[in-house]
Amino acid sequence: MELRQINYFIKVAEMEHFSDAAAELHIAQSAVSRQIANLEEELGVKLFFREGRNIRLTPVGRIFLERAQLAVLEIDKAKQEVYEYLNPETGTIRLGFPNSLAAKTLPSVISAFRKEHPQIGFQLRQGTVHELTTAVIQGHIDLAFVSPVPAKQSDVKGHIFFTEKLLALLPEQHSLAGELHLRLGQLKQDPFVMFRQGYVLRELVTRACQQVGFNPRIAFEGEDVDTIKGLVSAGLGVSLLPEISLHERQDRDTVAIEVIEPNVKKTVGIVIPQNRELAPSEQIFFEFLKEFYEKLNRFGQ
Repeated sequence: MELRQINYFIKVAEMEHFSDAAAELHIAQSAVSRQIANLEEELGVKLFFREGRNIRLTPVGRIFLERAQLAVLEIDKAKQEVYEYLNPETGTIRLGFPNSLAAKTLPSVISAFRKEHPQIGFQLRQGTVHELTTAVIQGHIDLAFVSPVPAKQSDVKGHIFFTEKLLALLPEQHSLAGELHLRLGQLKQDPFVMFRQGYVLRELVTRACQQVGFNPRIAFEGEDVDTIKGLVSAGLGVSLLPEISLHERQDRDTVAIEVIEPNVKKTVGIVIPQNRELAPSEQIFFEFLKEFYEKLNRFGQ
């Protein structure tokens, strides 16, 4: 079995067509067909159902595809690591991040890092905590900012940089907008603007509301901080959002107020793989992050 055969197989599986796969690979269709036939003969199974000019994976073909994709990812990663050991100040870091850190925190960190390590690049991927953690485990990204930092995860290691509060965000005309602080129970009659299902922030807010005796009445759902801010600004509901995201860019038609009961907080940090070492450029970035936030925490964020 050759790596070339594996790459041909993956491309054919993605395209579900020999001719199209051959065109993508810039080789003759006969060469692709021959290599797939050799691979099937070696494995002793059929990987594809042939349906005229089209093809589709057999059940065992789907199993083999999943493993083959992981194997190619590992080989590509190994090549990158070898190159980076020879050239530790180069390389590309595949970094995940949540929406709540996108506006200022992430750009600030990367900007500071690039001043010291200008040859190291980034590929950025946005998602929920679950999506990002899964991507790190599967090797699709190298490390990820997450909030909150998951505990008791066997496949990733979490490192907490700081803890932040969730503040109540109210429309400027709200009856409680002039308060210095409030109890969450005071908002039980208000419609809430929340992140959609799957976002940890939604779970945090829901649990906080339940802690003081009510389930939030959800009027609108969104997928990013700016959308939620905009809906609150329009007077369509109230929300609880991370302190950093509100300090970065708060709409003038809204008011952020500290919640004193319950005290809702969440951790912010990074997850890295548990079962593989970081490549040199990734390790440089990880050490930079720890030092960066240690200084911020020491002198105040």
